[in-house]
Amino acid sequence: MTPLTRLSRLFTSIFITFIATIFLLTTPVNPLGSASTFIVTDNTTTVCGIIAGEPAQRILCFQDGEHVTVLPNVSFQAISGGRNFFCGLRSDGLSLHCWDTNVVVNSTFQPRRLYYNRTVRLTDVAVGDDQVCAREVNSGLVRCWRGRSSFPSPDVEFNFKTITSGSGFTCGILSNNSEVYCWGENRIGDNIQRQFGNLSMSTLVAGESHACGLDENGHLVCKGNNNSGQLNVPFSSAYEFSGLALGANFSCAIRERNGLITCWGDSKMVDSEIAAISDVSFESIVAGVSFICGLTTRNFSIICWGPGWLNAYNLQSVVPLGMIIPGPCVESSCNTCGVYPNSESLCDGSGYICRSCQIELPLSVPLPSVAQAPSPVQHPYSSPTKPPNKLSLIFIIVGSVGAFAGICAVVYCLCAGVYRLLHNRIYSSDHPSIAAVNMANNGSNLPSLRTFSITRQGSKTLGRQRSGSSYSSRTDKTEIFSLSELAAATNSFSSENKIGSGSFGSVYKGKLQNGREVAIKRGENYAKIIKSKEKESAFESELALSSRLHHKHLLGLIGYCEEKDERLLVYEYMSNGALHDHLHNQSYTGMNSNILNSWKMRIKIALDAARGLEYLHNYAVPPIIHRDIKSSNILLDANWTARVSDFGLSLLTDQGSVSTKAVGTFGYIDPEYYVLNVLTSKTDIYGLGVVLLELVTGKKAVFKNEYGTAKDLVAYAEPEITAGHLNRVLDKRVAAPDINEREALEVVAAIAIQCVNLEGKERPSVTDIVATLERALVLYEDTNAVSFSTTTFSFPSDRIPYFM
Repeated sequence: MTPLTRLSRLFTSIFITFIATIFLLTTPVNPLGSASTFIVTDNTTTVCGIIAGEPAQRILCFQDGEHVTVLPNVSFQAISGGRNFFCGLRSDGLSLHCWDTNVVVNSTFQPRRLYYNRTVRLTDVAVGDDQVCAREVNSGLVRCWRGRSSFPSPDVEFNFKTITSGSGFTCGILSNNSEVYCWGENRIGDNIQRQFGNLSMSTLVAGESHACGLDENGHLVCKGNNNSGQLNVPFSSAYEFSGLALGANFSCAIRERNGLITCWGDSKMVDSEIAAISDVSFESIVAGVSFICGLTTRNFSIICWGPGWLNAYNLQSVVPLGMIIPGPCVESSCNTCGVYPNSESLCDGSGYICRSCQIELPLSVPLPSVAQAPSPVQHPYSSPTKPPNKLSLIFIIVGSVGAFAGICAVVYCLCAGVYRLLHNRIYSSDHPSIAAVNMANNGSNLPSLRTFSITRQGSKTLGRQRSGSSYSSRTDKTEIFSLSELAAATNSFSSENKIGSGSFGSVYKGKLQNGREVAIKRGENYAKIIKSKEKESAFESELALSSRLHHKHLLGLIGYCEEKDERLLVYEYMSNGALHDHLHNQSYTGMNSNILNSWKMRIKIALDAARGLEYLHNYAVPPIIHRDIKSSNILLDANWTARVSDFGLSLLTDQGSVSTKAVGTFGYIDPEYYVLNVLTSKTDIYGLGVVLLELVTGKKAVFKNEYGTAKDLVAYAEPEITAGHLNRVLDKRVAAPDINEREALEVVAAIAIQCVNLEGKERPSVTDIVATLERALVLYEDTNAVSFSTTTFSFPSDRIPYFM
C-alpha cells in the first residue's frame, strides 16, 4: 500500500467516524408504527392503504372480500387505524379526516373531517382503539379527539418528537429529554411511563397494553403488560431491529439486515409467523389485536396473517390492493438515508419517497405571515438547559462537517501534491487515470463507474489519448463533436426531435452533416440543477464504459461533446425504438409491429438481449454489471436486432459480489439486492427475467389490473406459469401458438421464472439463459439439426470479445 493510499484511508476513517458520531448524537429516528401508509381495523377486519403510481395518493380499502372507495379522493401523507375506524392526514398536514368502517354507503367510506386549520400543520397521526391524537409540526404540542367519553390532550407544557396510541392511552417521546410520557383514560399509560423511567428513547410504538421502541443506543426495549411474554425481547445487538408492530399480547419487529420478521409473546402469533412468512422480506408492518399485516419489499403489496386474520390460522394471504407507497411523497430532498428506487414513479411525479429515517412531514418550518408559537413550558423533570433550535443545530453541524472536511481536503491535497512530485512517473499527465477504489462502496475495491474521475488536459484530451491500455484503445475511435454541430443536427434540440430519456438527460434524434442519423443524449444544464455531481458522474460513467464496448447486441457510442456546462453523448440511431414502446406504447401498438405479431420475433429479441448481457458478464474485462436491465433499455435497429443500452448505472467488478447502495427501476430491481445492498451479476438476471415475462405476457413490469390498482408482473405471472397455466397469461394480441410455438414459449416462460427467483443463487447464469433461448428458437422452427444443452454449446463469432 502506498503512503498516499494509507494517508487517504486514515483521513477517510477519521471523517467517517466524525460524521457517524454527529449523526448518532443529533438525528432522531421517527416512529416506525402508528402513522403509516397502510392500516388495519380489528372489529371489521378492514385493510386500507395509500395507493402508489397515481396522481393523487388516495386511500383504498378492502373489507369482506370487496374493495371500498375512500372519500375524498385526494392525496394523504399517512393513515392510522383503531378498533372500528381509521384516520388520515392530508398531504399538506392541514386537514385530518376519519372514517367509520362499520358504515359502507355504495361501496364507499364517508369522511368526517376532524380537524382543519389554514396555518397549523399536523403530523404523526396516532389512532388507538377509540381515540385520535396528532402532533403540531412547529410547536410539538399534541391534540386529541374522540374517546368513549372525552380523551384528554396533554398539557401545553409538554412538546413531543413523536406519539403513538394504544388501548385507552397515548404515549410520546418528549422533545427536551427523549423520555417517555403517557396519558389517557386508564392506568395502562401510567404503568408504561413508570417502567420506562428516565430512559432516553428514539422510537416508540404502542400495542393494546404495552409499548416497545429503540433507545438512543439502538437497543430494543419493551415495557407494560407482560402476561404472554410480549416484553421478552429476543437477544439482539444495537440497531438490529427497525419496524415494529404490537398487538394485544404479542410483539413483532423487522430485522434491519434482511427485512425478515421476528415475533415474541403469544405462541399462536409466533407459530403463525413461522408458518406463514418466515422467508418474506418486509418494508413495514402494522398490527391488529390478533393479526398482523406487512408491506412486502418485493412489490409493495400487503400480506396479512395470524390467528385473527379471517379465521385462517397459520395462513397468510395477499390483500388485493395493488402497490402501496412505502412512505409519504415529499417534494423536499431526502436526508442521508436516500430515496426509494423509482420513487418519483411511485408518487407519479408528485415528489419522492425517503428511505428508512424519513424526514418529518410536513417540514418543521414557519408558515408565511404566521406568528411563531411561544416556547412551550419546560417539562418539570427536564434539565434546565434550553435545547438548541433545530435549524440552528443543523447549521452548526453542517458548518462543523464542512470545516472538518475542508481541513482534511487541504492536508490531503498537500500530501498528494508532494507525493505526485516524488512519483510523477506513475501519475503522468499523458494518460487518463481512472479511480481504482470506490471508497463509497463500504471499502470494497470495486471501481464504480458512478465515481470514475477521468483526468483531461482539455475537453478533447480523452478522444486523443493513445496508449496500450484497453481503455484508450476504444477512446481512440470516439469522435469529438462541437455543440454547434449537434445543435444543428437536432434543430436546436427541438421538442419534435426528442425521442426519450436516459440516465443523465434527454435523448434527441439528429442527422449529422454527412447524412448519418444518430441519437444524441444531452445532459441537463449543469448550472441549473441541484444534483450536478450525480449528472456529471452518470456522463463520465457512460462515456468511460460505452467508449470501450463493441458488440452486435450493445448500443454503439459514436462520440461525445463537452463544452462549458454541456455534456452530450452521440450514439448509433436505432430506427425501431425501444422494446418497451412496441409492447406498451399505444402509438406503437396500433402499428403493424413485427414484435406484436410474431412469437418468433419476441424469442429472437430475448435471445439478442441475453447475448448482449452475456458479453458484459463474461467477456468484458473486468466484467460489467448493468444494474438497470429493462425493456426501455433494449433498443431495436433497422433489422430488428436488439441492443442493450444505457450504462449510466453500470459497475465494473472482478469480484463475485460487492456491497453497494441499491439502484435501479422499480418493477425490475432485484429484491435481494434491494434488501441486502449486495450486488452480483444475478441482479441483472432478475431484470432480464422481468423482460422475458413482458415478452410472454405483453404486460408492463408494473401494470394496472381490472380494479385500476397497480400490480407487479412477477406476482401476476409466476403463480400461473408455475401451475402450468401459461395460456392464461400469454399476450392475446399475438395469434394463439401452435404445438411447436407453445413448446418454445413454455421454455421461455420456464427460464423467466427461474430468473426472477428471490434468491440470486437460485437464478441461472446468463450463459444458461442464452443456451435455453437458443433451444427455444430451434423448437419454434421445428428443426432438430442442432442440439443445445444448458452447459455445452459453441459461441457465435459476434460474441468474441472486442477488448481484453
